[in-house]
Amino acid sequence: MNIDFFSPVSDSIVACIDAQPSSSLGHAIKIYFTDSPFPDLSEVQLAILGVEDARGGSGDSVREGLVDVRKELYQLFGGNWKAGIADLGNIKAGHTIEDTYFAVSSVLTSLLKQNIVPVILGGSQDITYAVYRAYDAMEQTVNIAAVDSRFDIGPEEMPLSRSFLSKIILEKPNNLFNYSNIGYQTYLNSQEEITLLDSLYFDAFRLGEVQDITQVEPILRDADIVSLDLSSIRQTDAPGNRNASPNGFFGNDACAIARYAGISDKVSSFGVFEYCSFLDSNKQTAKLIAQMLWYFVEGFNQRAKDYPYATKESYEKYTVLLEDDDPLNFYKSDKSGRWWMEINVISNNKHKRHALIPCSYHDYEQALQRKMPNRWFKAMQKLV
Repeated sequence: MNIDFFSPVSDSIVACIDAQPSSSLGHAIKIYFTDSPFPDLSEVQLAILGVEDARGGSGDSVREGLVDVRKELYQLFGGNWKAGIADLGNIKAGHTIEDTYFAVSSVLTSLLKQNIVPVILGGSQDITYAVYRAYDAMEQTVNIAAVDSRFDIGPEEMPLSRSFLSKIILEKPNNLFNYSNIGYQTYLNSQEEITLLDSLYFDAFRLGEVQDITQVEPILRDADIVSLDLSSIRQTDAPGNRNASPNGFFGNDACAIARYAGISDKVSSFGVFEYCSFLDSNKQTAKLIAQMLWYFVEGFNQRAKDYPYATKESYEKYTVLLEDDDPLNFYKSDKSGRWWMEINVISNNKHKRHALIPCSYHDYEQALQRKMPNRWFKAMQKLV
């Protein structure tokens, strides 16, 4: 990994950490400061890194915001955690936005190959494109879950933060297997965009559909990349965002989403984007981002090592006959009580990792009524 891409964490954070009790997170994390060497990653499972580039969106300077979030994060107390954590500092903005994308992708590829989960602090949300490109070297198809009020599939003339999904869909190599949007608000998206996502058999869940926040857990369990745009959170809870809306998730819902992402055995990168510090009243949004990161780490430390780490033989199997008498197999983990449903048409080795689709007990109940679960149907359409 090229450490020349990085700038160290601001020295102003040193005094903040020194003022905190020895049991606070600031004292438990390996941090890249000006006068310290780049962290040794040999015993690290989680790596925090900022991206000093918002040219794909507002163009605002993000350095101050990255300082604010870290100050709030390092005041918190860790849980009973065993995972090693390092703060690698910030990836510097390149001469062009494409240079920044290259640096982000290069760094993340290196971390992924070391089985280190990157936690990215943006920057504009188009950085998600660079995160996605980092998986090219992994030679696998990728699932993206975006927590966002918009789909971000606008035309090329739109800012990149509002059109990066189009870039992901159209550009080769295309390794995107599934995209899931969580919390979109219909009046912020055109009917053409909604129709396009449906025609691609992607998953989109309106804000009103996920008011029971537990429903998002299977969606996040199936993701490799989780990208959260702060515009998905209501303005009263996260004012530090240029696209903040009166509607959106509550702050505690955002923390639950972060925990579900952390607890997923499949999620291998997590990012929070579009923070604007000078709009942030009383640093409320910085505090919320810090707490979201805390919950992601908490979830990571509680991973059950279910699928894809365990074989199907390790689960209880339930077979249900659908309307056409075709069998649909469900699997329930003895470890966590979580459910999966099986996709039988896996002819391409590239898609074998999608053989089991995370689901909920509700999907099993729906199948018992001889109704085909929607997520199973969409997954089948992409595989046949």
